[in-house]
Amino acid sequence: MAIWDDATTERDKQVLKACGYGRVRGLGQRPALIVVDMNYNWVGDRREPVLESIKRIRHSCGEEAWDALDVVRTLIDKARPKGVPVIYTTGYGVETNYESGRRPWKNDRHDEDETMDYSARMEIVKEIAPAPSDIVIHKSKPSGFFGTPLHGVLNDYAVDTLLVTGGSTSGCIRATAVDAFSYNYFVAVVEDGTFDRIQLSHKANLLDMNMKYADVMKAESVSAYLDGLPNGLYQWNRRPRGF
Repeated sequence: MAIWDDATTERDKQVLKACGYGRVRGLGQRPALIVVDMNYNWVGDRREPVLESIKRIRHSCGEEAWDALDVVRTLIDKARPKGVPVIYTTGYGVETNYESGRRPWKNDRHDEDETMDYSARMEIVKEIAPAPSDIVIHKSKPSGFFGTPLHGVLNDYAVDTLLVTGGSTSGCIRATAVDAFSYNYFVAVVEDGTFDRIQLSHKANLLDMNMKYADVMKAESVSAYLDGLPNGLYQWNRRPRGF
């Protein structure tokens, strides 16, 4: 059973089947693990229900984020020994006056940002903190690609597959996955390694990405895929054929 099944009507299910959406594309041979915005601003600073968490940190996603964090930590522990690139995205910290001035357009609590340590909120939560071998990409927009060196980094490693985790599903995960699809990567979105503060948004966006842009996969299947990769795949003195 897919996570979105209880949020789709019988008509929707018939349309999906009749249109042929959701075909499994599969994964390539040279993946990178992408950890999207798992910082204190979006995850929160402790495990607690979202309605409690957002009282202090308005963007945080509550228990679902911490459940996903446990999954992501397992995938990181699989990726690092294999030498698979682990790439984090997060925000810049203190915003420019221009960016700060645009934020209130869609949120009534934006003024709270003026009284907090925004840079500290952009730090990756310590439970999955980047290792020296990992890469951190700073961004100012939802997609990990927009205005960042991410595509160039992936090219340097000759990556053909992105394993996308983090949050939020309806925002930065979706934007990153769609851009990855647009750049012709194989894309897997890890269902239980992603999170959103709105349950409907989480399910609907996983459904839509699985329809058109990515394979939505359980962490168990992604772990098995990582286990099956050869060791030394990303040694710098071993370029893939054609280089």
